[in-house]
Amino acid sequence: MYRAPTVIFALIITWLASINIVYAAGDAKEIPDHDWKQEGIFGTYDDSALVRGFQVFQEVCASCHSLNYIAFRNLVDIGFSPDEVKVIAAEYEVQDGPDDEGEMFMRPARPSDYWPAPYANNNAARAANGGALPPDLSLVIKSKPAGADYLYALLTGYEEEPPSGFELAEGMYYNHYFSGHQIAMPQPIYPESVEYVDGTGATIKQQASDVTQFLSWAAEPELEERKQTGLKVLIFLAVFVALLFVIYKRTWKKLKIK
Repeated sequence: MYRAPTVIFALIITWLASINIVYAAGDAKEIPDHDWKQEGIFGTYDDSALVRGFQVFQEVCASCHSLNYIAFRNLVDIGFSPDEVKVIAAEYEVQDGPDDEGEMFMRPARPSDYWPAPYANNNAARAANGGALPPDLSLVIKSKPAGADYLYALLTGYEEEPPSGFELAEGMYYNHYFSGHQIAMPQPIYPESVEYVDGTGATIKQQASDVTQFLSWAAEPELEERKQTGLKVLIFLAVFVALLFVIYKRTWKKLKIK
């Protein structure tokens, strides 16, 4: 049974999630507003987009970025069967142990395991990326105001060459929407970076949209359940208030007759 403060908090979070916040950092361009299916009180995730977005993450993003708060078994929630999840998990190895001799060892991942990080530690990650630390993507959507809009803009905002007169530092890349327009992460997505299983055309915008929706789900996998709970509470309150009004009217009607 939900307590009142918990219900109120859930409703507030749902309402905030439906608000589009314009985000601009430094001299970066204003982030364009994007109409996401999961936004709004009645918004839900697009399961097909989530599956495609997972493919983009797995084949493009996972080579540098971790997904620390998502376990393989969570993929069932976006449309994968338990058997498919077992196959996906078995493609990776995770550290386990200690064994009987006190040694750690590697084994194939299981559905209960969390997504393995691509690097052993932060120092290894920095060394492999020119000193820049690739952030964990579990909560990246929540790390910025208008997080989904920001990530989509960032992924589609790269230019091969900076504008005339713009001095780009060594090892940096030009991006319209990044603060200062210089970003250490090279452009991750190109046309046909992946070959979608469902046959969808893998344009840069399509891939950026799909992986943004997948990472939105990763940040809030409980979003749909929370909204359903909020709607049930609102319906209950509406019926409860209606009943109170009817009782009130009947009670005062009897008192007036007397």
